[in-house]
Amino acid sequence: MFSDTVIPRETIQAYLETHYHLYGSTPTTLKIGRHNPTLAELQAKQHVITSAFITACNPFSQSLDPSANARRNEALARDIERHGATCIDGIGAHPSNEWPGEPSFLGLGLTLDEARKLGAEHGQNAIVWCGEDAIPQLVLLR
Repeated sequence: MFSDTVIPRETIQAYLETHYHLYGSTPTTLKIGRHNPTLAELQAKQHVITSAFITACNPFSQSLDPSANARRNEALARDIERHGATCIDGIGAHPSNEWPGEPSFLGLGLTLDEARKLGAEHGQNAIVWCGEDAIPQLVLLR
Protein backbone atom coordinates (compact mmCIF):
# COMPACT_ATOMS: atom_id res chain seq x y z
CA MET A 1 0.00 0.00 0.00
CA PHE A 2 1.32 3.49 -0.88
CA SER A 3 4.47 2.12 -2.52
CA ASP A 4 4.42 4.16 -5.73
CA THR A 5 4.85 7.67 -4.30
CA VAL A 6 7.48 10.34 -3.68
CA ILE A 7 5.89 11.20 -0.33
CA PRO A 8 8.06 10.07 2.61
CA ARG A 9 6.69 7.12 4.59
CA GLU A 10 6.73 9.11 7.85
CA THR A 11 4.60 11.83 6.24
CA ILE A 12 2.10 9.23 5.04
CA GLN A 13 2.01 7.72 8.53
CA ALA A 14 1.28 11.16 10.01
CA TYR A 15 -1.62 11.62 7.55
CA LEU A 16 -3.02 8.22 8.54
CA GLU A 17 -2.89 9.16 12.24
CA THR A 18 -4.25 12.70 11.85
CA HIS A 19 -7.68 13.61 13.21
CA TYR A 20 -9.77 15.50 10.67
CA HIS A 21 -12.14 17.66 12.73
CA LEU A 22 -15.31 19.13 11.24
CA TYR A 23 -16.96 22.21 12.70
CA GLY A 24 -20.43 23.51 11.93
CA SER A 25 -23.79 22.47 13.36
CA THR A 26 -22.80 18.79 13.63
CA PRO A 27 -19.13 18.63 14.62
CA THR A 28 -17.33 15.33 14.30
CA THR A 29 -13.86 13.90 13.84
CA LEU A 30 -12.97 11.85 10.78
CA LYS A 31 -10.34 9.13 11.15
CA ILE A 32 -8.88 7.22 8.23
CA GLY A 33 -10.47 3.80 7.80
CA ARG A 34 -13.22 4.31 10.41
CA HIS A 35 -16.90 4.64 9.54
CA ASN A 36 -18.31 7.98 10.68
CA PRO A 37 -22.08 8.00 11.24
CA THR A 38 -22.19 11.82 11.51
CA LEU A 39 -20.55 12.09 8.08
CA ALA A 40 -23.09 9.62 6.69
CA GLU A 41 -25.89 11.83 8.06
CA LEU A 42 -24.30 15.00 6.63
CA GLN A 43 -24.01 13.42 3.20
CA ALA A 44 -27.61 12.16 3.36
CA LYS A 45 -28.95 15.58 4.44
CA GLN A 46 -27.15 17.22 1.50
CA HIS A 47 -28.35 14.47 -0.88
CA VAL A 48 -24.78 13.57 -1.84
CA ILE A 49 -22.89 10.31 -1.59
CA THR A 50 -19.33 11.62 -1.65
CA SER A 51 -17.20 14.25 0.04
CA ALA A 52 -13.56 15.17 0.50
CA PHE A 53 -11.53 16.81 3.27
CA ILE A 54 -8.99 19.18 1.70
CA THR A 55 -6.65 21.94 2.78
CA ALA A 56 -4.58 24.42 0.81
CA CYS A 57 -2.19 25.05 3.71
CA ASN A 58 1.52 24.30 3.64
CA PRO A 59 1.85 23.03 0.05
CA PHE A 60 3.87 19.83 -0.26
CA SER A 61 4.45 19.96 3.52
CA GLN A 62 6.41 23.21 3.30
CA SER A 63 5.41 25.40 6.23
CA LEU A 64 3.97 28.82 5.34
CA ASP A 65 3.01 31.68 7.62
CA PRO A 66 -0.62 31.82 8.82
CA SER A 67 -1.60 34.74 6.57
CA ALA A 68 -0.34 32.96 3.43
CA ASN A 69 -2.19 29.80 4.46
CA ALA A 70 -5.38 31.82 5.08
CA ARG A 71 -5.21 33.33 1.58
CA ARG A 72 -4.62 29.90 0.06
CA ASN A 73 -7.61 28.44 1.94
CA GLU A 74 -9.88 31.31 0.84
CA ALA A 75 -9.07 30.43 -2.76
CA LEU A 76 -9.72 26.74 -2.06
CA ALA A 77 -13.14 27.52 -0.53
CA ARG A 78 -14.11 29.46 -3.67
CA ASP A 79 -12.92 26.58 -5.86
CA ILE A 80 -14.91 24.01 -3.86
CA GLU A 81 -18.05 26.13 -4.12
CA ARG A 82 -17.53 26.56 -7.89
CA HIS A 83 -17.96 22.79 -8.12
CA GLY A 84 -21.35 23.13 -6.44
CA ALA A 85 -20.19 21.47 -3.24
CA THR A 86 -21.09 22.62 0.26
CA CYS A 87 -18.08 23.70 2.35
CA ILE A 88 -17.82 22.84 6.03
CA ASP A 89 -14.90 24.32 7.97
CA GLY A 90 -12.53 21.98 9.72
CA ILE A 91 -8.96 21.40 10.78
CA GLY A 92 -6.60 18.48 10.29
CA ALA A 93 -4.46 17.98 13.39
CA HIS A 94 -2.18 15.15 14.43
CA PRO A 95 -2.97 14.12 18.02
CA SER A 96 0.65 14.13 19.22
CA ASN A 97 3.24 15.55 16.83
CA GLU A 98 4.53 19.13 16.62
CA TRP A 99 3.05 20.00 13.20
CA PRO A 100 0.41 22.71 13.67
CA GLY A 101 -3.18 21.90 12.73
CA GLU A 102 -4.15 22.93 9.21
CA PRO A 103 -7.45 24.72 8.59
CA SER A 104 -9.35 22.69 6.00
CA PHE A 105 -12.74 22.11 4.42
CA LEU A 106 -15.05 19.20 3.89
CA GLY A 107 -16.48 19.57 0.39
CA LEU A 108 -19.83 17.77 0.51
CA GLY A 109 -20.66 16.52 -2.97
CA LEU A 110 -17.19 16.61 -4.52
CA THR A 111 -16.43 13.67 -6.79
CA LEU A 112 -13.15 11.83 -6.37
CA ASP A 113 -11.83 13.33 -9.61
CA GLU A 114 -12.82 16.86 -8.54
CA ALA A 115 -11.21 16.36 -5.12
CA ARG A 116 -7.98 15.01 -6.60
CA LYS A 117 -7.81 17.91 -9.03
CA LEU A 118 -8.43 20.50 -6.29
CA GLY A 119 -5.83 18.93 -4.03
CA ALA A 120 -3.26 18.90 -6.81
CA GLU A 121 -4.06 22.47 -7.90
CA HIS A 122 -3.56 23.64 -4.32
CA GLY A 123 -0.23 21.86 -3.89
CA GLN A 124 -1.24 19.02 -1.62
CA ASN A 125 0.36 15.62 -1.14
CA ALA A 126 -2.96 13.98 -0.30
CA ILE A 127 -6.66 14.41 0.34
CA VAL A 128 -9.13 12.51 2.49
CA TRP A 129 -11.83 10.95 0.33
CA CYS A 130 -15.19 9.80 1.71
CA GLY A 131 -17.47 7.64 -0.37
CA GLU A 132 -21.01 6.44 0.16
CA ASP A 133 -19.86 4.17 3.01
CA ALA A 134 -18.69 7.24 5.03
CA ILE A 135 -15.30 5.63 5.66
CA PRO A 136 -12.55 8.25 5.15
CA GLN A 137 -9.67 7.09 2.95
CA LEU A 138 -6.29 8.66 2.39
CA VAL A 139 -5.70 9.39 -1.32
CA LEU A 140 -2.13 10.28 -2.25
CA LEU A 141 -1.68 12.76 -5.08
CA ARG A 142 2.04 12.36 -5.90
